[in-house]
Amino acid sequence: MKSIFMACVLLISVVACRGQSNPPQIKNAELIGGPCEGCEAIFEFENFNVLNAIDTLPEFSTANRKLKITGTIFQSDGKTPADNVVLYVYHTNQEGQYAPPENAHGWANRHGKLRGWIKTDHTGQYTFFTQEPGAYGNQFPHIHATILEPDGRYYYIEAFRFKQDNQDREFSLPALDNRGGSGMVSLNQEDHLLIAERDIILGLNIPGYH
Repeated sequence: MKSIFMACVLLISVVACRGQSNPPQIKNAELIGGPCEGCEAIFEFENFNVLNAIDTLPEFSTANRKLKITGTIFQSDGKTPADNVVLYVYHTNQEGQYAPPENAHGWANRHGKLRGWIKTDHTGQYTFFTQEPGAYGNQFPHIHATILEPDGRYYYIEAFRFKQDNQDREFSLPALDNRGGSGMVSLNQEDHLLIAERDIILGLNIPGYH
């Protein structure tokens, strides 16, 4: 009877462990490319298996200036599409604030409610729908981005940056390091949607990347 009981306990433990197992992207996680405040926020999504190549961030439907960002993530050779790469993005609202959601926890308190996770498909493509970010202080409007590769390496890449047409205000532009490739993008208007395209190369200009 005792052996049957122990067998049941063992079986329950195995099932429980399987249910709580981390997605492959989290195993052997390694931050590379230097210090990164907030990069660990990419792990706050509980199940990477349900992610796909398209995501819509909160408040998109009610935004005055709707934005679509799309592109391809390539392997370090700059040619081969990279699949199963997680891209985490976050940015200010149109008032330039990182407004947190109700009952915010973790990095949502700092990064705000306008954040999302996308995982590339076999073509390396990604797309997310959001709103044009407002300027934070005197900085160019931008969207922060973190990459998580399938082998667990994660790092920040150069932020998506958007030039402003407002000539009455000067914006600072920090030194660009082209991590993952240039983050400066152009906005094109199509109907009621702003569209920007950016391709990303894994490991490009990331210190310590091999």
